[in-house]
Amino acid sequence: MDFSSLKDAMASKSYEKIADICDELMLQVSAQGIPYRDEWPHAIHLLGHIYVNDINSSRFLWKSIPSTIKESQPELVAAWKIGQRLWTRDYAGVYEAIRGFDWSEEARGLVSSFSELYTKRMFQLLMSAYSTISVRDTALFLGMNEEAATNYALQQGWTLDSSSQMLIVKKQPIVTEQKLDPSKLQRLTEYVFHLEH
Repeated sequence: MDFSSLKDAMASKSYEKIADICDELMLQVSAQGIPYRDEWPHAIHLLGHIYVNDINSSRFLWKSIPSTIKESQPELVAAWKIGQRLWTRDYAGVYEAIRGFDWSEEARGLVSSFSELYTKRMFQLLMSAYSTISVRDTALFLGMNEEAATNYALQQGWTLDSSSQMLIVKKQPIVTEQKLDPSKLQRLTEYVFHLEH
C-alpha cells in the first residue's frame, strides 16, 4: 500500500490534509478489495479527523474499526479518548487525554500541533463569550496552570484584576460594514436602467 502522500503531509506538517488523504486511500483500497486493516495507520487517521474538528467522522471511523485492532493499538485508544472529550465538551479532559499518553514519534507532532490549535480555539471562544473570567476558569479552558494561563492571556492583551483574580477580556475590534451612500445607489440604479433600455 502506498502511503507516500500521507508521509509527505506528515513531513510537511500539513496536518489539516491527513483526514482527507486517509479517507481517499481507504476508499481506493476498499474499492480494490485489498485488506488494509492490519497495516493501516488507524491512530493517525483518527487524529487527522480530530485535528480538523470533525468529531462526527471521528466517531464513525472509531465505530468501524474492529475491536481486535482497538485492543492491540493503545495509541488508537488514546486518540479516541481525545475524541470522546471533544464530543462531551470536556475541555480540561481534552488536555488530560493529550498529556495522558506517550505518543509515538509519528503521532507526536500531529498531537502537539492539535493541542496548540485547540488552545487557540478555546481562547477565541473565551474571547467571544466573556468580558471577564476568573483565572481559574481560564486555566481550565486552556489546559494550563493558573500562572501559565494568566501569562498567556496577558500576552494577548487581556488585563488582570489581581484583587478579584479576574481577567478582563480584550475584545477584538468589531468590523462594521461600510454604509452605501444613497446617492451612489441612485446612480447605480440609473446606470443599470440605462443598460437594460
